[in-house]
Amino acid sequence: MSLRINSEAPNFTAKTTEGMIDFHNWIGDSWAILFSHPKDFTPVCTTELGYMAGLKPEFDKRNTKIIGLSVDPVENHSKWAHDIEETQGHAVNFPMIGDTELKVAMAYDMLPEGAGTTSDGRTAADNATVRSVFVIGPDKKVKAMLTYPMTTGRNFDEVLRLLDSCQLTARHTVATPVNWRHGEDVIIPPAVSNEQAAAKYPNGWKTLKPYLRVVAQPK
Repeated sequence: MSLRINSEAPNFTAKTTEGMIDFHNWIGDSWAILFSHPKDFTPVCTTELGYMAGLKPEFDKRNTKIIGLSVDPVENHSKWAHDIEETQGHAVNFPMIGDTELKVAMAYDMLPEGAGTTSDGRTAADNATVRSVFVIGPDKKVKAMLTYPMTTGRNFDEVLRLLDSCQLTARHTVATPVNWRHGEDVIIPPAVSNEQAAAKYPNGWKTLKPYLRVVAQPK
């Protein structure tokens, strides 16, 4: 199954470090960030998991649940968590999925169907493509996707910025410009006529080009 933006996020049941979950039920009415790792006890991922644990309060403020995935067993995740806390200064405070049969990795198009049905004997290099981030809305649709190589640590501050944009544009008919941060001006899309914009933004906007109109971020 090839995933695209606005595809329904594949549902699954899986064992996690916090017990069995049904993914869609676990999301509930929240947003969710699913981020994956090719193997436990890998150095780049160790730094990522620690940083994400430190950021969790920011995701909580945004009604967003975070969940990690690795193809290794949950028992290994628990052992890895000790290393993460020791080296990164943050204890893992979100569930980690044990995807030992590769079902979630394949459902999310991170491994090919021919990858097999077990994590046994697989190296991190075998799972190099299991390095993605999925932003999922309360409607269980994929809102954004990011994929990184094994050698490059992910920028989770950017994931938070991306989430802010996805949540804002889900509430309001606006778009966010390059490097936008919460509270900065936004763009009125071309699909919104000047008459419609006048009703929404009585204080006006700045027209840089007929197709590029900038307005203060709506509340």
